[in-house]
Amino acid sequence: MYKNTWNLDSLFENGSHSISFAKYLDEIEKNIEQVKELLSNWPSSFSEERHPLFITTIESTSKIAVKVEQAHSFVGCLQAQDTTDYQANLLKSKVTTLDTSFAKVVLKLENLFSFIDEDEWQKLLKMPELCELSFILNEMRDSAKEKLTVDKEQLIQELSVNGYVGWEQLYDLLVAAVQIPYHDGSEVSMLSVGQAANKMSDANRVVRRHVFEKWEQAWEKQKEMFAETLNRIAGFRLSVYKERGWENPLKEPLALNRMKQETLDVMWQVIAENKQPLVKYLNQKAKVLGLNKLSWYDLEAPLGQADSVMTYDEGAQFIIKHFDQFGPRLTQFTKDAFENQWIEAEDRSNKAPGGFCTGFPESQESRIFMTYSGTASNVSTLAHELGHAFHTDVMKDVHPLNSDYAMNVAETASTFAEMIVGDAALKQAENETERLALLDDKLQRSVAMLMNIHARYIFETSFYEERKQGYVSSEKLSQLMVSAQKEAYGDSLDEYHASFWASKLHFYITDVPFYNFPYTFGFLFSLGIYAHAIYEGSSFEEKYIALLKDTGSMTVEDLAKKHLAVDLTKPDFWEKAVKMATEDVEEFIKLTKDKG
Repeated sequence: MYKNTWNLDSLFENGSHSISFAKYLDEIEKNIEQVKELLSNWPSSFSEERHPLFITTIESTSKIAVKVEQAHSFVGCLQAQDTTDYQANLLKSKVTTLDTSFAKVVLKLENLFSFIDEDEWQKLLKMPELCELSFILNEMRDSAKEKLTVDKEQLIQELSVNGYVGWEQLYDLLVAAVQIPYHDGSEVSMLSVGQAANKMSDANRVVRRHVFEKWEQAWEKQKEMFAETLNRIAGFRLSVYKERGWENPLKEPLALNRMKQETLDVMWQVIAENKQPLVKYLNQKAKVLGLNKLSWYDLEAPLGQADSVMTYDEGAQFIIKHFDQFGPRLTQFTKDAFENQWIEAEDRSNKAPGGFCTGFPESQESRIFMTYSGTASNVSTLAHELGHAFHTDVMKDVHPLNSDYAMNVAETASTFAEMIVGDAALKQAENETERLALLDDKLQRSVAMLMNIHARYIFETSFYEERKQGYVSSEKLSQLMVSAQKEAYGDSLDEYHASFWASKLHFYITDVPFYNFPYTFGFLFSLGIYAHAIYEGSSFEEKYIALLKDTGSMTVEDLAKKHLAVDLTKPDFWEKAVKMATEDVEEFIKLTKDKG
């Protein structure tokens, strides 16, 4: 029996009241001051005898980065496991302050890099201790050239604590207070946002509609607060961009994801031109459910074995069994994650919504958070997060500075893990009913990645254009959201999710703007990798690990060229990937032709 709660005490004992964690934060603060001292004595030039100082500074900065991430992850876990833990919120503020202090150090270091003579810079990069870090060091140097003076950038960091990031933290507090009333036929109970979200995949449409209506009402009550929060986050971001001379709101997210605008544009273009199979699937699903059109709350309605659930143990064994068909390292890692209690999956109140995986680089561990209620979607989410954790695990073999991979390739590993489990289950389906349920779940993921995420991208693009002109009202935000959903879903739904802009956390995350397109990139990129895995069989695991290890030290275009021999700026790769994502539609229609 695997425990469905995680163990955080093995990291820092006693949760938000941990004495060892308090000391750890003090240590980080001291380390930051030490690096500040090093930078204050930075030489104007780097002759050979000063090379050791450069190396020492890089290594010291790298070690602090590891500790800051460790601290962030721990506090994030504390907040997620209990949204009423006020002490965890206080710790979050302290870690954010440390993070800001460290970010100012990094800004200073990047700025100093930019003033090093080009010839001297190249000599530094050729040093044995630094040659493997040339990509990330060049990236840091180039970043400084795109920004304001170091004093102004440090001021922005300082102001962001109580401004930019402060609004994100307010959002977390607002969401923690949201409760959804649910009537099960005999009594009314109050559900957390995470618990209510799981009800959206209930087999009973009356339940789904009831929860959706109560969900919309709950967010409607706080819509002005959420609108204020979203406007302030976007306003702060746009003000900074204006000062830097950045006109395109996508400049930062593209840089963070190490990808070109042309790659993003061609990906969305191919998706927009090839959605008809998914519209066909949605129309057929509506027919099966006895509806003219699906509503938003029908998208995750189960088909086939609607009443079957997997216990947490059954879900774990299911994932392990199918990972074993891919490779031994992924399988053993997954067993270790369950046995060592790296996963918080208990279905209880006061938990944060959604799911995530967070890394603890100093401990070389991960923790996974979700609310598991036994649905097929829950099993997919668990496999998805284990894919993230495996990616983090293989990166422990590379230098810490080269382990900082972008969100888009992070989503590649997680989606790849989902595919392994989903396709293996499909192959072993014992009957047509089971196969239909699994096929529907797989196509739901394609809809999520190619339609839902596209709607988020369209909305956010429109929102930022509106925000440049001034404050965007809650009514306008809802209009933009519905308009984006209609476009992304090919106007195939009867009822849309107007308050999605308020309930979706990703719009409020400050450190990663446009927290949407990386999901779709990762999904389609992983399909390309998966095609190679199917062709090569079990021998592919080592090649896959080699690809993952490179994710923190090159652009996605170079990564694809090196490991897959494809050009991401051209339609060909994306067309093949989208075709793979929609190829099961015809079988779905065949299996359901006599239903409904």
